[in-house]
Amino acid sequence: MDIDYAIRKDEPPVITDTSTAVEIILYERWERSNRLIVMFIKTKIATDLHGSVEQYENVKDLLKVIDAQFVTLDKALASTLIMKFSSLKHTSMRGVREHIMQMRDIAAQLKNLEVDMS
Repeated sequence: MDIDYAIRKDEPPVITDTSTAVEIILYERWERSNRLIVMFIKTKIATDLHGSVEQYENVKDLLKVIDAQFVTLDKALASTLIMKFSSLKHTSMRGVREHIMQMRDIAAQLKNLEVDMS
């Protein structure tokens, strides 16, 4: 079906009266792929992002906007994890092993977000 064609290839020149048959076919192929993938992405994204992505009709621009939204979400998650890590205290109700495992889990999540913990 070649749905990802618009993601892999740049937008070809717009069809004009002087366009060749090959140029017309390539543009129509790109335009169909772009339309389908934009429609698919808009139906699958979270409703919180709908307002910021509705005006985009080019899949590459749409993906850039969505990526920018997730960078913000990653920063918020990293901040939350750092706060959780710094406020984590050992209690006698849990063992030392569970406490260390919880700290390692938070540190691993921060490492995935490219936040270095010494």
